[in-house]
Amino acid sequence: MTRIDGVDPGVPPSGRGCVECDADGGWWFHLRRCAQCGHVGCCDSSPAKHATGHFRATGHPLVQSYEPGEEWYWNFATSEMFEAGPELAAPVSHPADQPAPGPAGRVPEDWARVLRA
Repeated sequence: MTRIDGVDPGVPPSGRGCVECDADGGWWFHLRRCAQCGHVGCCDSSPAKHATGHFRATGHPLVQSYEPGEEWYWNFATSEMFEAGPELAAPVSHPADQPAPGPAGRVPEDWARVLRA
């Protein structure tokens, strides 16, 4: 395998959901996983945008979707999307029974309105 700067395929994800949202009782729309350190954060369509915050704080540019069935990568530094890339350490997505938005029990009933605001 060719080495790619900003990707460490051996690092496991930091958890089943957004680290910061889980810590403060928040919720997310979709999840992204840092390809360098495994940090799981919420996407830019989520209220808190923790994946982008992680990039700004660390400079780790590459994330992979952490949604079941999705393999694409996003490069925050170049605003480029890649349909596929290196396989990262398991698990490659949040649990299939975890809803999106999620997690169950923390998503407001009016979540779609909140995201449009």
